[in-house]
Amino acid sequence: MKQKISKILVALDGSERSFKGLHEAIYLARQCGSTITGLCVTPYYTISLGPLLTSLKNQTLKEAKQFMTDAKKLCAQNGIVFHEKIIYGTESWQITEYASYRKFDLIVIASRGRGPMKSTFLGSVANDVVHKSKIPVLVVK
Repeated sequence: MKQKISKILVALDGSERSFKGLHEAIYLARQCGSTITGLCVTPYYTISLGPLLTSLKNQTLKEAKQFMTDAKKLCAQNGIVFHEKIIYGTESWQITEYASYRKFDLIVIASRGRGPMKSTFLGSVANDVVHKSKIPVLVVK
């Protein structure tokens, strides 16, 4: 049984590797006539630091919007419809839940991004997504 790939979710964190994942997703989208949604998950900030916390949130959001704009341009140059979504939370949980809730056909994620934790072969977020997702995951190295 063949399954059509019509909706691809790409986890983006602004890193070079996440954009390598986007390039692979663009290739697949062109072959399958798919759309791409770029998902950026920014962390919750639980420490109360007053104005410093507000500044940190604003800077994180500004960076996310900028690399989403870059991703949208890249997709447009390749004739691919791109949607963006920026959400707050725990990366692996939000990626798998969003993909499932929105009924994506494929998740594309870089083997390692900008995350502070490293695993031997996969980044911790990619590893969690592979193990928790109920839909296919393409890990790009």
